[in-house]
Amino acid sequence: MVTGDLKRRIDALWTEFWQGGITNPLTVIEQITFLMYARLLDINETRDENRAKRTGKSFQRRFKDDEQHLRWQNVRHTPSERIIPLVRDEVFPHFKSTVAGGTAFAEFMKDAQLMIQKPSLLVKAVNMIHELPLTEGDTKGDLYEYLLSKLTTAGINGQFRTPRHIIRLMVDVVEPKLWDEEGNPLFPIIGDPACGTGGFLVSVMQYLLETYTSPEAVITETDEETGAIEKVYTGDLLEDHREHIRSSMFHGYDFDATMLRIAAMNLMLHAVDDPDIHYQDTLSASFTERFPQTAKEGFDIVLANPPFKGSLDFEDVHAGLLRQVKTKKTELLFVALILRMLKTGGRSATIVPDGVLFGSSGAHKQLRELLVDHNQLEAVISLPSGVFKPYAGVSTGILVFTKGGRTDQVFFYDVQADGRSLDDKRELVDKNDLPDCLARWRERDPEKDTDRTDRAFFVPACEIRGSGYDLSLSRYKETVYKEEEYDPPHVILERMKALNNEIGADLAELEEMLG
Repeated sequence: MVTGDLKRRIDALWTEFWQGGITNPLTVIEQITFLMYARLLDINETRDENRAKRTGKSFQRRFKDDEQHLRWQNVRHTPSERIIPLVRDEVFPHFKSTVAGGTAFAEFMKDAQLMIQKPSLLVKAVNMIHELPLTEGDTKGDLYEYLLSKLTTAGINGQFRTPRHIIRLMVDVVEPKLWDEEGNPLFPIIGDPACGTGGFLVSVMQYLLETYTSPEAVITETDEETGAIEKVYTGDLLEDHREHIRSSMFHGYDFDATMLRIAAMNLMLHAVDDPDIHYQDTLSASFTERFPQTAKEGFDIVLANPPFKGSLDFEDVHAGLLRQVKTKKTELLFVALILRMLKTGGRSATIVPDGVLFGSSGAHKQLRELLVDHNQLEAVISLPSGVFKPYAGVSTGILVFTKGGRTDQVFFYDVQADGRSLDDKRELVDKNDLPDCLARWRERDPEKDTDRTDRAFFVPACEIRGSGYDLSLSRYKETVYKEEEYDPPHVILERMKALNNEIGADLAELEEMLG
């Protein structure tokens, strides 16, 4: 949990960058990420050195004998007049050697560049990052999430950070499972074709820890030499899945290299050491060639909030997607892509703009027919228009669907409040429909949920077909209008005359008092 003191430290670090002339939020987060990585390299090297002393076993060093001055513990004591050339010309180039480690984050570090030009800013940033609790398992992940919350602008392609409570609702709805009903282990493959900062993948990891780790299985270890505190899960239900979680479960793709660096760091700080994070235009013809071996048969779960705006040239789009829905609109192509990514029986929760739900073009209708007639559309969850402020005021919904099967009934839910104000400030408020939405989803029953004046109700697929495959909630929700009763006009007129008489009497009395 990020405490008030820790928030103040992050805020102060952010202010230092701003005052130092670096005002682009993405650049600030990227530079902080690079410095965090430098510190984590040293933390892991120290941990391996201590383990080697205890066990006598060797390990692959990250720093050779002539590179010891590049370790964080030495860099932070470098005089200010020497720190810029040391970090820019030696520490950052050293990151390229960590690519040999094979991790996704190391791969993205090979192009790292120091954008900090002022020695005083770099010294302050190094000292402040040194004080952050990067050795504490849960806290370091929460800390990075708080840092990411400062991203308040949308990208040019319509991508922006999805609110974490909306992401968690979507994860809770699809319920990733590591065990089947008979108790056999499952090894799900989870993907996001437009991963951004990795929020969906991180939330799945948090869900798994909460769902499959008992409190009795959690212990803490303190390194005697460094004082580092590490939370360790032993004997829990995740034990058989550790290696799969570490390197095979999570797969994210994006065409923004900066976002990929941030996503990889985010996952690494949330105990996913080596996620499959790749630079990739997932709508292009080459995407399926980049499927990892573990996902050749398709993904079990895809969670996404793809870009809402923009269009592509037909030549750049995978021909298979165009056969499903012939359009240049990215919001339609991404839903078709997700269906293509899923294995038969795989599930998705995907955020779409409202236009996808009721757009009248041939491509819009073609996509909705694909969902309803050839797959199982499970739910349409309508979100209020302010959910994505301050990035955008667009109205959106969440589509929940399974690849294959058939659609008999579709669950609709009308979210009118998400626990935060629907203006640019997005402050916490008491009204929150998300817990009720999740509860109604888990208890859903097409036989009982038939009241269309309620927040939650089912609509038969045959009715949706008869409505031209319109999936907008307003098409099916019934609004109860309460008839207002008014007094007859002559009664209102008499009341107004009496009121005027009272005013006249008061004025006469006032005039008499004034002489």
